[in-house]
Amino acid sequence: MQLWRRFTHRLRSRQAGDALLALPLGLIVVIVLADVLAARLPLGPSLLIVAPALTASFASTLVTGAIAAVAVAGMLIIGLDSHLLGTVDYGSQFFALLVVSGVVTVFCYLRERRARELALVRMVSEATQRAVLRPLPRQIGPLRVASMYLAAQEQSLMGGDLYAAIRTPTGTRLIIGDVMGKGLTAISDAALLLGAFRESAHRQADLPELAAYLDRSVCWNLAEPSEVETAGECFITAALLDIPDALPLIHMVSCGHPPPLLLRARQVSALRATKPAPPLGLGELTAAVYHVDTFAFEPEELLLLHTDGVIEARDARGAFYPLAERASSWTLHSPSALIRHLRTDLLAHVGGHLTDDAAVIAVQHTFRQTPTVVHTTDDSA
Repeated sequence: MQLWRRFTHRLRSRQAGDALLALPLGLIVVIVLADVLAARLPLGPSLLIVAPALTASFASTLVTGAIAAVAVAGMLIIGLDSHLLGTVDYGSQFFALLVVSGVVTVFCYLRERRARELALVRMVSEATQRAVLRPLPRQIGPLRVASMYLAAQEQSLMGGDLYAAIRTPTGTRLIIGDVMGKGLTAISDAALLLGAFRESAHRQADLPELAAYLDRSVCWNLAEPSEVETAGECFITAALLDIPDALPLIHMVSCGHPPPLLLRARQVSALRATKPAPPLGLGELTAAVYHVDTFAFEPEELLLLHTDGVIEARDARGAFYPLAERASSWTLHSPSALIRHLRTDLLAHVGGHLTDDAAVIAVQHTFRQTPTVVHTTDDSA
C-alpha cells in the first residue's frame, strides 16, 4: 500500500510537471510561428528569453537546459528566415538569450545542489533526534502506550521536552520532563537526561535513588568547564513513575512537573505529589528530598502524562488549553485514539502552531489479577 501511494504521488507530480512544461514549449512555438508568418514581429526574438526563465521556476537543470536549447534553435530559425543573422540588433538579442539561458541553467544546478545538501542535513538531523528521543512502542509489558511530541521549532522533531520508558525485572519505569529554555541548548540538556535515565533506570533500586542520580547528572553537566557561566541557570522539571507488572499501582516522584491525569469513567483526577521535589539540577541548592507517592491504577483506566506546553497552549483570545476538561470526554478511548483526538484538538485550539514544545504519553494497564487458588486436604482419607 505504501509503495502504491509513493508511485501514484510520483506519477501525479510528473503529470503536473509535464503540463507545466507545455507552457514554455508552446510559447516558443507561438513566437517562432508568429514571427515567421506575421512578417517578422520586431519583439518576437527577444520574447524567447521568457521560455528558459519560466522553466527554471519549476523544472530541473536538465529540463531547463533543454528548453534553453530549443529557444536558441527557435531564434536561429527566426534569424535564417528573416536574413538577420549578420545584423547588430539580431546579434545582441541572440547574445542576450544565450546569457540568460546560461544563467538560469546554472541557477537551477545550484538550487538542486542546495536542496540535496539540505535534504541530507535534514535526514541526519532526523536520525539523530530519533536516536535521542526514541519512539515508544505500543505495548510495554502489560502496558498499552501511545505518545505524541510536537516541537515548537519548525523543521525539528525534538525540542526541550523529553520522555522515555525502560523495562525493569518487576515493571516499567517512565520519565517525562521539560527543560528550561529552547533551541540547541535545550535539546542537548534533554539528550543528557535521557541518556542518564536509560543508563541508570535498570540499576537504581528505587525512585528516590534514581531521582537523586539524575539530579547529580544534570548538576555535573552544568559544572563542565565550558558551562560554568550557566551553572545554576538551567533546570529540568520531571516526573518519574514506576508501574509494577503484578500490581494495579503507580509509584511517582515529582520534580516540579505538572501532575499527570488519571482518566476513569468520564472522570479526570490529577495525581498531585504530596511533597514535590525541586526540578532536576537544583537539588544541590535545596538539599532535595525525593518522596514517593503511590496511586491506584486499575485496568482500563488511562494515565495521561504531559508537559506544560500542552496546558499552557493559548488560543487567539489568550485562553489556556483545558486539558482536563477535554480529556473527560475521552476516558473510554484507547491510548492511541486518545492521542489522536488530543493532537487534533490541541492544534485546532492554537491555530495550528505551538509556541512551546508539547509532549504527551497515554498509558493503560492491562493487568488482570490472577484469582487465588485454595488447596484443601481431605482429612477423612
